[in-house]
Amino acid sequence: MLLDSTHRPWIFASALALALGAAFYVPYAMYSIRGPRGGGAVGLIYGSIGSAMMLFAGLLGARKQVRVWRLGRATTWMRGHLWLGLLSFPFILFHSGFSFGSALLTRTLMVLFVIVVVSGIAGAALQEYIPRILTRRVPSETVYEQLDSVCLQLAGEAESLVKDLSSMLQGDLAFASQPQRAAAAAAGTMGGLTFASALQADPHFAGTIEAFLHDEMKPYLLQDGGRGQRLADQAKSAAVFQQFRILCPQDLWPKLNDLESVCGEKRELDQQRKLHRILHGWLLFHIPVSYALLLLGAVHAVVALRY
Repeated sequence: MLLDSTHRPWIFASALALALGAAFYVPYAMYSIRGPRGGGAVGLIYGSIGSAMMLFAGLLGARKQVRVWRLGRATTWMRGHLWLGLLSFPFILFHSGFSFGSALLTRTLMVLFVIVVVSGIAGAALQEYIPRILTRRVPSETVYEQLDSVCLQLAGEAESLVKDLSSMLQGDLAFASQPQRAAAAAAGTMGGLTFASALQADPHFAGTIEAFLHDEMKPYLLQDGGRGQRLADQAKSAAVFQQFRILCPQDLWPKLNDLESVCGEKRELDQQRKLHRILHGWLLFHIPVSYALLLLGAVHAVVALRY
């Protein structure tokens, strides 16, 4: 969720609510005989307002599960989740008199609240900047759920390219250009020469590129992330293919260039996968802590009102 101009009404409303809350809290804290207390009438009002904001923010998960219900736009819920969730923190501080309390439950609640707010701000920052980085680093972005399928397609494309290279070096002229066909014809009349030798190619290159495909390239293309693979490093990958160009006739370089491009596409997919996990991984921490906060907050309210 990007922080665009649609957030301005929420920012102004949140700032106004915070200013009003602070304006009322200052004289209350200064002139209250026993000081600001969560159990007093004013403290309970602040606590109720803050709790209501927390509850609204926590209901976002439920809203996502019932999208068919007419409960407002998802974008409105997201903005409310962000700004009311953030605004609830100072109101709970007004409720507690800026104290974390002495009881274990109260201290635990405040610590959880700090964690939820900090992780929420971090998540908002990630959602603001990660999409921009993704657009810049991965121009051909793919739907995340299709990344594995695209990697399989790349592996198939690499296998086809290597097969073409190997066939051409072994005399299959189906993909050869006219000059290559002429060189092959000359090789056939010279006795003992192969298509590869006629083109001044390493006679073992076909086996080399096939071994490279099966031992290194396909495992890299099918591996999640490519950790530890030299093809995952752009400079090392370029060095590998430059060495292949030395062994391979220049007429066949376009096939090698296509193979190198396949590796480049895989690196982009790995970058996208990594950024996607960063963008959404924080929720695995933020959501459980948020629900724990709401649950303990309900227990705190019951205990405070009852005793």
